[in-house]
Amino acid sequence: MVQFNQAQREITLKVVYYGPALSGKTTNLQMIHQFLDPQARGRLMSLDTADDRTLFFDLLPVFFKSKSGFKVKIKLYTVPGQIMHTSTRRIVLSGADGVVFIADSQRAEAKANNDAWRSMMENLRQNGIAPDSIPIAIQFNKRDLPNVRTDAEIEEIRAKSKEPVFAAVAIRGEGVLETLFALLKLAYRNLNAKYDFEGKFGISEGEFLRSVFKRVSPAVAAQLQSKLGSTREGGPAESGSGPPASSLDVDDPLDDRTTPDGRSKTGGGGAAS
Repeated sequence: MVQFNQAQREITLKVVYYGPALSGKTTNLQMIHQFLDPQARGRLMSLDTADDRTLFFDLLPVFFKSKSGFKVKIKLYTVPGQIMHTSTRRIVLSGADGVVFIADSQRAEAKANNDAWRSMMENLRQNGIAPDSIPIAIQFNKRDLPNVRTDAEIEEIRAKSKEPVFAAVAIRGEGVLETLFALLKLAYRNLNAKYDFEGKFGISEGEFLRSVFKRVSPAVAAQLQSKLGSTREGGPAESGSGPPASSLDVDDPLDDRTTPDGRSKTGGGGAAS
């Protein structure tokens, strides 16, 4: 849950990258660390096992100072994907203001994606977070590998899903910042609706997003600028701006989470590392 420290004029948000083992959660954070301005992010801290898998979590702090004088910190975490670390995933997920679900695009990983999605839904509930109340973005990673879901299948999932869905090759940085951008936009709007973020702290949606993504590589900046350009200073973005709403796997419904208008259940898909 977002933390406000009026005395020190600090606001801290927490974003968690969740997904099956080796789906690409740590790779996403590594690429974000590489893309962002060194003055706007801290050191990437990781605790790995001998086989190079995340044992507890990765943490990447991103921060900026608003025009109104508040220091905003966004802490990006990953969770360990291995089944044995269920309790650790639940602990890391507690207090999250948004979640990025990294799914593995390989067809053979469909069950692992679905299992991880169900685990995430259950862990959210055990932490007292209603799944429908928290912003979630979905990334299908490892699009460069053989035997992955087709682009048409990803589009079908996107069309049926409530959450924004992205295709990615995280190891090349493709789709990484776009996914984070969409999640942070959703998180801002959620916080603004709950706490009057803009009215109380003088931070508009446009300033919030621009401050995080102001110095990235020229190619990525050009892609993000089209989305940022439709995000008005002082108000929410136009309803058509940003990525389309979407979800996970078509064949195997993941849980009982449905879209607001009662459309089909969210399914399970895949991501990469």
